[in-house]
Amino acid sequence: MQAKKRYLLVSVGAGLLFLVYLWGLQIGEFQQQPYQYHQLPQYPQYHQYPQQEYQYYHQSQEVYQPLPQRSPSRPSRHWPESTQLLEPYLEGGEQEEDSPQLHHQHTSPRERRAIRDNIYKNKRCRMETCFDFARCQSGFRVYIYPAQRGDEISETYQKILSSIEESRFHTTDPARACLFILAVDTLDRDQLSAQYVQNVRLRIQSLPTWNDGRNHLIFNLYSGTWPDYTEDLGFEVGQAMLAKASADVVNFRPNFDISIPLFSKDHPLKGGGIGYLTLNDAPPSRKYLLVFKGKRYLTGIGSETRNALYHIHNGEDIILLTTCKHGKDWEKHKDSRCNRDNEEYSK
Repeated sequence: MQAKKRYLLVSVGAGLLFLVYLWGLQIGEFQQQPYQYHQLPQYPQYHQYPQQEYQYYHQSQEVYQPLPQRSPSRPSRHWPESTQLLEPYLEGGEQEEDSPQLHHQHTSPRERRAIRDNIYKNKRCRMETCFDFARCQSGFRVYIYPAQRGDEISETYQKILSSIEESRFHTTDPARACLFILAVDTLDRDQLSAQYVQNVRLRIQSLPTWNDGRNHLIFNLYSGTWPDYTEDLGFEVGQAMLAKASADVVNFRPNFDISIPLFSKDHPLKGGGIGYLTLNDAPPSRKYLLVFKGKRYLTGIGSETRNALYHIHNGEDIILLTTCKHGKDWEKHKDSRCNRDNEEYSK
């Protein structure tokens, strides 16, 4: 009997070891398999492409974005690898030093999502759902709230208000208004800026005709603060339309919000003289085709674009000058081009 028991125990132990061995082989094969994309992002406004016709490029360690191929009806073209395109511009080791960090470094995805959901509670707003067309039956009239005592309005925002007041659409009667414009300056919502206006939320919500922003238009050029620049305006836009520069595609409400260019305070209130471009004058007679001068963000939002500007700078008709001197600790993120860029920028 003792021998039979020992035989059964040995048999059971051998069977368990064999099962463990098979389980280990399956785990090893699973880890060697590449990651598969089972679902592609759906964009209703674009044509859908089969999954096998997508290419993926590695933007960072976590971000993959799809690139649709041309339609099968067109002849295929063999594009060079991205490293081949940049090879004439890149110097030794520059790819590693200049590669921007695309992710927010100081806010987690949950924090950014909470900010976005708080500011854009009415993300599904469209003209047919969040705009009262009944107010516009007597014509398109724009009403600007009167400024309160002690209000500080920037020169840029005053130009916007003046252009509306001098137009034929302006009205001083809120009962006749189709659209409402705030007198509170909301252009600069960077808390570190000297033009940041305090207590905007309370002032807006106390307006008698605010109505959760319905039929209101809000202007904004800067939002958030360095280095993350989240779209935290410091107040809820509600059902108001937002005319914003550098709008995030995630927050932008199509056919409702307005994307505007970022312009400086030196931008003229009205058009100036006649332009240089005349009929049958191509290319234009101006010396420079493209000019940009500004800060080069070494990290954070905007760094990918600004760090790539030097690729098309030729010093002749395309002049793109950037400086790394942005923020208090810019030298911590300094790369091999900063000294040269700062020198060219200061000329």
